[in-house]
Amino acid sequence: MKYAVYTLGCKVNQYETQAIEAMLRERGFESASSGADVVIVNTCAVTAESGRKSRQAIRRLQADNPGALTAVCGCFSQLEPEEVAALGADILFGSGDKHDFVDAIVKALPAKSVDDPFKRRIFEPLPAGAVSGRTRAMLKIEDGCDNFCTYCVIPYTRGRVRSLPPDDCAAAARELAAEGFREIVVTGIEIASYGKDLPVKPGLADAIEAIAQAAPGVRIRLGSLEPTVVTEEFCARLAALGNVCPHFHLSLQSGCDDTLKRMNRKYDTAGFYEVCERLRKYFPHCGLTADLICGFPGESEEDFSQTLAFIEKCGFLFVHAFPYSVRPGTKAADMPGQLSRAEKEARVRRAGEVIARMRREYLQSWIGKTASVLFENAHMGHSGQYCPVQVEAAAERGTIRDVLVTGTDGESLFGTLTDS
Repeated sequence: MKYAVYTLGCKVNQYETQAIEAMLRERGFESASSGADVVIVNTCAVTAESGRKSRQAIRRLQADNPGALTAVCGCFSQLEPEEVAALGADILFGSGDKHDFVDAIVKALPAKSVDDPFKRRIFEPLPAGAVSGRTRAMLKIEDGCDNFCTYCVIPYTRGRVRSLPPDDCAAAARELAAEGFREIVVTGIEIASYGKDLPVKPGLADAIEAIAQAAPGVRIRLGSLEPTVVTEEFCARLAALGNVCPHFHLSLQSGCDDTLKRMNRKYDTAGFYEVCERLRKYFPHCGLTADLICGFPGESEEDFSQTLAFIEKCGFLFVHAFPYSVRPGTKAADMPGQLSRAEKEARVRRAGEVIARMRREYLQSWIGKTASVLFENAHMGHSGQYCPVQVEAAAERGTIRDVLVTGTDGESLFGTLTDS
C-alpha cells in the first residue's frame, strides 16, 4: 500500500506527521509521489488562511490521486469537521488519537473520530524522529494550551496542557542520538507550560536537562517559548548544559502594551525586553526570533508605530509577521475596531522592512566570527543561532562543522570550513 502526505502548520504538526509515517511504514506502507492508495492531510487552523490552505491541500491530493482513500487530521478538522467531511474525507480525525488514526487507515474503513479536546488528560506518546530527508529530529514533549489568548483557537482544538514525563523525554532523546541525529528540536504546542499537569510538576528546564544529558553529543534546539518562562534560573540552567542551541524563538505578537492586554498576553514590553537581554547575557550573540500579529482589533497607528520601534529595539534575527486573522469563537473576533484586510497587509509590509533591516544587521555582525553549522547538504546548513550558512567546499550531510564567516547577502551567511 502507498500513501501520500501533506502537512500544514507548526512543528508539532510536522512531528506528528513523521510519527504517522513511521507507524505506517512499520505496517508495510511506503511513500509515493503519485498513485497513492491513501492521501493524508494534517491540517492547521491557526489562521483563516491556514484553513483555506488545508481545504486546498485536500482537494489537490484527491485530484492527484484519484480513487485514493482520503484521511484528514489536525486542528482544522478538529475545528470544522463537517466542512472537512463535505470535502470527501473517508477518515476524519481531529488533533488527537494518532494511533487510532493510523489504525483506521490500515483497516481502510471510513472512520470519523473528533473528540472533545478538553477531556484529554493523558499525553499521547508518538514515535520521535524526523520528516523524511531532514537532518534534525523533532521531539514532542507537550500538547495543549491553557493560555486562552483572545485571538487563538488552539486551546479549543488541542485541549489542556499534557506533558511527557522527563524520564520518557530522556529515553526518546537517547534513541534519537543512537539513530545518528546531531540535533533535536524540542517542540510542543506551548512548551513553557510543560510539567504543570505531572505529579511533581517538573518545569521546562527539568525536561531540557533530561534531554541534553541523555544526548550529550547532540545539539538541543528549543521550540517557541512564552517569555514568562525565561527566568534567570532557567537561563543559567540551560547555559550550564553546553549543548543547547543559542537560538530562542519568543512568542511576542505585539510591541504595544495596550494591544498585549487586549490579546490577554501574560507580559508587557518591559518584561519582554528584559527576557531578550537575559538570554543575551547567558548566550552571547544568540539568535532571537519572534512572531508578530499585525492589525489586531483596535490597534491604532500609534500602537503599530510603537510595535515597530520595539522590535527594532530588540534586534531580532528574524520576525514572522502576519496579518491578524478573525477566528470565529474567539473573543477578538467580536472586538470593535476590526481593521480592513488592506490595512493589515500594509502593516505586514511595513514590518517586513524593519525585519529585513534587523536581519541584515545581525548577519553582518557575524562576519569574522566562527559559526558551528549542521549541514543539510554538502554546501548549506544552519548555525546554532539558526542562521543559514553556505560554503563552497563540500561538507558531509548531517555533520556539524566550524565555519569562518566571510560575508552575507542579507539573507544567508557565507564562509569557509575551518575544521578538519
